[in-house]
Amino acid sequence: MDMVRRLTYREQSRKFLEQAQRELRAGDLRQASEKGWGAASQIVKAAAEARGWRHSAHRLLVDAAAQLSSDAGNLDIARLFWAAQYLHTNFYEGRMREPEVAVALEQTAQLVDKVEALLPQP
Repeated sequence: MDMVRRLTYREQSRKFLEQAQRELRAGDLRQASEKGWGAASQIVKAAAEARGWRHSAHRLLVDAAAQLSSDAGNLDIARLFWAAQYLHTNFYEGRMREPEVAVALEQTAQLVDKVEALLPQP
């Protein structure tokens, strides 16, 4: 798609990261987890969009993160994306404790930084 949509994904990713931290401070681990997942998925969508890759399903996001990791020669991207997927699962299962959610959110923030660095500059 166009530059406007790509910026929207990027901006939404940052917004979700901020919301995740607020939810974590408020003690709502499920919402913090889901916002963390949202941040990860939106930044991967931004990168996929920039490359013309499909990204409308969870599996496509997993594939895009793996391809980004491979293309960048940076296994951290794939590893950090997996941490974000645990957050997504936690939204449904509620099994992670506060320290685990906090660590996974930090890893998600690292993912956002790494993928954002691969995006075309606005």
